[in-house]
Amino acid sequence: MMASCDESHVEGKGKTHLDSNGPVGKFKGMKCSVSAGNNSICRSVAPVTSPESACARISLPGVMDAEGRVDESRLRMHIFKNGGVSPDERGLVWRFLFGMYPCSSTALERPLLLEQMTVRYQVMKRKWQQLLPGAVRLRLNGTDAELLTAVKFFDLRQDREQKKQQYESEEAREKMSFLQLQAQVLFERVTFDLEELQEAIRIIDKDVPRTDRDLPYYRNEGLGNLLVLRDILITYAAFHPEVSYAQGMNDLCSRFLEVLHSEVDTYWSFSCYMEKFSKDFCADGLYRKMELEAALLKELDPQLHSHLVTDNMEKITFCHRWLLLAFQREFEHSDALRLFEILSCDHLELISQQVDRARYQERLARKYSLEDEPAVTELQAINTDFTFELFMCATILLENREALLSCRNEVQLIQFTSSLQGKMDLNSTLKKTEEHFYNYCKRSAWDYLSGRCRMRKSKEDHFLYQLRNLFS
Repeated sequence: MMASCDESHVEGKGKTHLDSNGPVGKFKGMKCSVSAGNNSICRSVAPVTSPESACARISLPGVMDAEGRVDESRLRMHIFKNGGVSPDERGLVWRFLFGMYPCSSTALERPLLLEQMTVRYQVMKRKWQQLLPGAVRLRLNGTDAELLTAVKFFDLRQDREQKKQQYESEEAREKMSFLQLQAQVLFERVTFDLEELQEAIRIIDKDVPRTDRDLPYYRNEGLGNLLVLRDILITYAAFHPEVSYAQGMNDLCSRFLEVLHSEVDTYWSFSCYMEKFSKDFCADGLYRKMELEAALLKELDPQLHSHLVTDNMEKITFCHRWLLLAFQREFEHSDALRLFEILSCDHLELISQQVDRARYQERLARKYSLEDEPAVTELQAINTDFTFELFMCATILLENREALLSCRNEVQLIQFTSSLQGKMDLNSTLKKTEEHFYNYCKRSAWDYLSGRCRMRKSKEDHFLYQLRNLFS
């Protein structure tokens, strides 16, 4: 997910590194409001779509060209080095950051893309609603007055959307009819396992009311956003049966809805995010993530690792929620949004085109430099699966080392994790995470270079190896 310890840190492919020019210095004193744009004060029910986003411009220096194309590398670099973007810019930035709008799209193309995405989403939602008419409305038992109010606000929003469609021109209606026909053909052959989908809806209907209603976004008329969230999650589960729905997705999707404040935009951005990280919600993904976290902790603090993976604390699974939701509850809400943005910018991994180009150039250089030399086994410089989020998790563990060493059972661990919720300082944690990340990469690079020198037999390499040792 986040910035990986790519081998470019070692061999200078992208020369990406963490230093005083990185986010540490820029994080100090930075504070974001509760949500993006005007969401912190506009607590209405999210509209179906947000057409103004298609034509809006990102004001970050050098990020968007005259035709509206976004330089993906510069966007991610800006987010990382400046500790996120301003709340007013966040909604538009996320539409590119998470792939709803292709960075290569122009300002003229995006309104057409949005129309297509809107129609496709509406056709998808209508399909499961027609097959399961009893699931269209959230079942209420009458004991939750807030949910009853939420339904009222949601119905008012539906009425507004229908009236808006009445004023569309004939040309616009014909265009939408054509797009609807395309979408219906596209999804005509999609079939649902109704039993599995009904089970997913049952769990969604339990989780959605548990979404944090203390957030300003869900207050007053904003309560209706709980029902918007429900429709998005059900539509996702219906058309992604291999993933369906798992607990925790409501909190993750809620973050997108709060920032983007649009049903359609949230669905597609959330879907793009889940394309990469849906495995984290599966048992295999959980096991793999915990395995990596344990391996990293063993490198950084063998004693703490030994304590946490014994005494019925195998694979430190209590960290999974931290990683799954990007530490959503461990930091104050505005900081948690900013952290999610920073972790998702993937700046340390470099964009894929740069990485591929750098690796190709390196392979080419090796081909010519090693043609006459015997083949050598490539050394593993660093574990590229150790992502920045894993380092952040390890940093939290290391900062609370003494408290963790005193935990003797799972109950004490749960009490420990509960004590951290909403009380951690993001700027301080990021700074310490960078230090651990940088030191690990530096140490791994040193081991890698030493290994390469030992493997090479030429006099020149031997001389360079001895010369380097003089300065160590």
